[in-house]
Amino acid sequence: MKVKYFFIFLVLLGCSDRKELRLQKFLLKGNLSLKESNPEQAVYYFKEALKVDPCFADALNNLGTISFQQTKWDEALAYYTKVINCHPDFLPSYFNRANTYYELKEYFNAQKDLQRIISQKPDTAVVYFIQGLIATKMRDFPLALGAFAHAIALDSSNVEYWVNRGTINYYLRQYPAAENDLAVAVRLNPGEPNIYNTLAMIEIGKGKHEAAMIHVQKALELSPNQPFFLNNRGYIFLMQNRLVEALRDIDQSILLDSDNGWAYRNKGIYRLLSGDYPDAVRLLRQALTMDSFIDKIHFYLGMAYLKNNQVKEGCEHFRKSDRVGDKMLTAELLKACK
Repeated sequence: MKVKYFFIFLVLLGCSDRKELRLQKFLLKGNLSLKESNPEQAVYYFKEALKVDPCFADALNNLGTISFQQTKWDEALAYYTKVINCHPDFLPSYFNRANTYYELKEYFNAQKDLQRIISQKPDTAVVYFIQGLIATKMRDFPLALGAFAHAIALDSSNVEYWVNRGTINYYLRQYPAAENDLAVAVRLNPGEPNIYNTLAMIEIGKGKHEAAMIHVQKALELSPNQPFFLNNRGYIFLMQNRLVEALRDIDQSILLDSDNGWAYRNKGIYRLLSGDYPDAVRLLRQALTMDSFIDKIHFYLGMAYLKNNQVKEGCEHFRKSDRVGDKMLTAELLKACK
């Protein structure tokens, strides 16, 4: 997700009030420090401004953004919330707080902040884009699709909007619509690697692993150490029974991003194909704990349990796989669960 930061550079002309002049002086010095890549000095000036006025919105908002950039999510949240408590109509802090809630996985609260902005500024494309990202995390794909469509209607030149709508169409298995979105994205920016990664996912969904490999290799040429791309290539290697190459990519993906449940699913599949069924169960259960919406997770976990002679647990996950429409179960597997 690309986060839009609000650093507010203001010059108050003709202001005779001494307090306002002091606030403005600290604000300008803080913003200059940011421009010079000196956040520590900026923090000093913004906090000096708060000694003059504890509710000075611009200083609080900028302090929140500095904390955000340093991944101090709770600290950023506190600053943005204080702005909003002091100034309920200060929209930049609603947007910034929504981004912070996103990082904290508090998606419902993020959506509430975005709705506040939409109610007052309904023609802001980036707000709908962030709304779509949050809805995607919540697995509310219809809401995400509508949000990205709204963003595109307001700004059709942004390649990220097209790629993300294409991704949602992929999740909904609307492959022609996804391919159309990605074709527009290619025309806008053929150097955007996420286009080719999503095209690879579509080909995986179609069962066309050779075509998928061509796309994911293109994505990796453009972004060689992207963990999601490496993980997707690892999955393709698994489907091609190239297990050594698969494990190399999957392990590298986990090393780069240990919070991706999809990579643990793929490592679980590797263990399943390698005959290490207890470890396959462990890894697939871990993946399910990390993200319950991982594609085909219940099918592979069911297979791991079945191979580990845990028939009851395996059949339970096969039933879940059938309910979510994985379309992976064979007549033989269904017979084993009767």
